[in-house]
Amino acid sequence: MGQAATLNPLLNFSDLPHFNLIRPEHVTPALDILLKAAHDAVQHASAPQTPATWEMIVEPVEMATEPLSRAWSVIDHLNAVSDTPTLRAAHAQNLPRVIEFWSKVGHNLALYEKYKCIVASSAYALLSDIRKTILHNAIRDFRLSGAELPEYKKPRFAQLHEQKAALSKQFSDNVLDATNAYTYFVTDDTELNGLPVDVINSARHMAEKDSRPGWKFTLHCPSYFPVTQYAEHRPMREAMYRAYMTRASELGPRYSCGKPQWDNTANMTEQLKLRAEEALMLGYQNFAQISLESKMADSPEQVIVFLDDIARRARPHAKKDWAQLQAFSANDLQLMPLKPWDIAYASEKLRRKLYAFSEQEVKKYFPESTVLQGLFRITEYLFDILIKPNSAETWHPDVQFFRVEDRDGRLLAEFYLDLYARESKRSGAWMNDARSRYRHANGTLQTPVAYLTCNFSAPVGDKPTCFTHGEVITLFHEFGHGLHHMLTRIDELSVSGINGVEWDAVEFPSQFMENFCWEWDVLTSITSNIESGEPLPRELFDKMLAAKNFQSGLVTLQQIVFSKFDMLLHTSHNPYGMLGVNTLARQVSDSCHVIPQASFSRWPNTFGHMFSGGYAAGYYSYKWAEVMSADAYASFKEAASTSGSVLNHETGARYRAQILEVGGSRSTLTSFEAFRGRQPSIEAMLRDNGMIT
Repeated sequence: MGQAATLNPLLNFSDLPHFNLIRPEHVTPALDILLKAAHDAVQHASAPQTPATWEMIVEPVEMATEPLSRAWSVIDHLNAVSDTPTLRAAHAQNLPRVIEFWSKVGHNLALYEKYKCIVASSAYALLSDIRKTILHNAIRDFRLSGAELPEYKKPRFAQLHEQKAALSKQFSDNVLDATNAYTYFVTDDTELNGLPVDVINSARHMAEKDSRPGWKFTLHCPSYFPVTQYAEHRPMREAMYRAYMTRASELGPRYSCGKPQWDNTANMTEQLKLRAEEALMLGYQNFAQISLESKMADSPEQVIVFLDDIARRARPHAKKDWAQLQAFSANDLQLMPLKPWDIAYASEKLRRKLYAFSEQEVKKYFPESTVLQGLFRITEYLFDILIKPNSAETWHPDVQFFRVEDRDGRLLAEFYLDLYARESKRSGAWMNDARSRYRHANGTLQTPVAYLTCNFSAPVGDKPTCFTHGEVITLFHEFGHGLHHMLTRIDELSVSGINGVEWDAVEFPSQFMENFCWEWDVLTSITSNIESGEPLPRELFDKMLAAKNFQSGLVTLQQIVFSKFDMLLHTSHNPYGMLGVNTLARQVSDSCHVIPQASFSRWPNTFGHMFSGGYAAGYYSYKWAEVMSADAYASFKEAASTSGSVLNHETGARYRAQILEVGGSRSTLTSFEAFRGRQPSIEAMLRDNGMIT
């Protein structure tokens, strides 16, 4: 591979990816080589004459497939953050090849038997607990990948996975294209009334880039959400809300032939049919049962009971929230009836009346550089590390790069930070691994590298960007994911960092970090007024804290709607029946929520978590993990009662050792109990959401 690597940057694994050299035309040739090498290693491990030992089976397969995974991670990442027609085509062309390879590995009966032989051998008792966990995870995954299926069924099972992957990619592409396609131009400046100055300036800058007069607004979050929240011009709010809620649906733009453009309706149904077929082939009643095999929850029924319990507790608060908002809208704003495009606007007005501050007032205290420096200082103190800016090749000039070191200067990890929204970038915020920690057989240690991605407003001109408090929470959330990946001490590839962690536990470390955004001694260290340089005033912080659970009942019920819809879609819903996906979504919303859903709402059509993000029958994970994150954070609050601060070094060290460092090497429940001394309790989560005192 040496000479090829000098010609193809995707084959150079000596260090970090060479993003300035990677081109779409490199993708296919690189995968030709990597897929062959991985295939040959799997074939050798599967051969009858190859001894069934860890050293002859597991290690060679990992060593051969890890470069393939790393290269595809780069390709997949670029497809998400730097989309171009040629890259999208190269990704789409090669996605079936990658899926086909992993499908064949998954239902390779000979290889599956080798793993089972290792477990049954006398040498198994001599393996570490970590390697035993890896073997048992692998055997579970072989079974879920169809290894035990009759040979005549395996081609169809492989085809299912290829079709699911293609549909998932198409779903994501449709959402991005539909989001990019819509623009709302303003030429009458009276329509800008109420909008923050930085939003107006950004809209003006976007219009100038298009050589258009006036102001340009889009459906990307930094542009769309301020309009719904602050724009006094009601027709503008309505137009953008309708466009946002009908993206990638039959109600969106149409081709000249009249066919809906970027419509995901059929895509969702087809994905559900394939998932249902997969479940039946593997002997399960529904896809949710497959999904939960690698999660903490025992059954779909347990999840439904969990969600219904939270909904029951949240409903009285939600009813009160909704009645209050309706009364305020009628009496103070003369908005009767309150329409869906009025809710965010009226809520912000009500928040300002009740708590005497606005999010824009708070935003001035969160300039990017101050927030990042503060986040890094807090993390350094809690977890005894150092975070230093560094240089590396990136996919965009705005991307930053950092090293994570121990106190002696030894490299622990590195990460890329891509903060700003772009038209070529998928919406949302996420963490992905560029590579995982792994100690090679020769003793060489591969350190982890993470991608941390957000979609905040970019600076305009020479003015630095400022974050809303909600964006700060998002940044802390994604950094929590990153810490989980980067601070692992596990040297085995498949359970280091986030690898091998139960899917309904992966949000635990990320949601845990959000809690620090509500602490006075934390906010004083990550804020400085963009004009005066003064930190956040105590009076303003107290108002923010008082408003922390503003409409928490409504927010909680919305999460329950998403989670329950997801679980019902993968249990009782018949994708071959007459009940459409959006009809089910409306039924779930009507039964769970107190706010009526707009008749034109098609939010499932852009529900990427479920149809392109790996959360199918797993969206409940956010609430499930929130129970653990709130309870774990309560230990920091308890320590603060004696030390005076939640920034407690001793508790941080214990959290790092028992949660972050162990990765997926043991069950999350075991890790939680090692940290907390008991099983998690729901009380802290309810208290944090204002549902109990």
